[in-house]
Amino acid sequence: MSHPAHAAHPTPASPAPLEEQDVVDAIVPMIPIVLPLVGAVLIFLLAFIAVYMA
Repeated sequence: MSHPAHAAHPTPASPAPLEEQDVVDAIVPMIPIVLPLVGAVLIFLLAFIAVYMA
């Protein structure tokens, strides 16, 4: 048996698809900036709620 003429081999006219960037790999460099900011906002909100309830 022979292979069909339209085999799935990349040709110069159709380059290989670009590699997609992983979502986790895109977010990891921002963690040292975002995590303290979110922590500060959370502490502020908890303090505001404590003062409001007192």
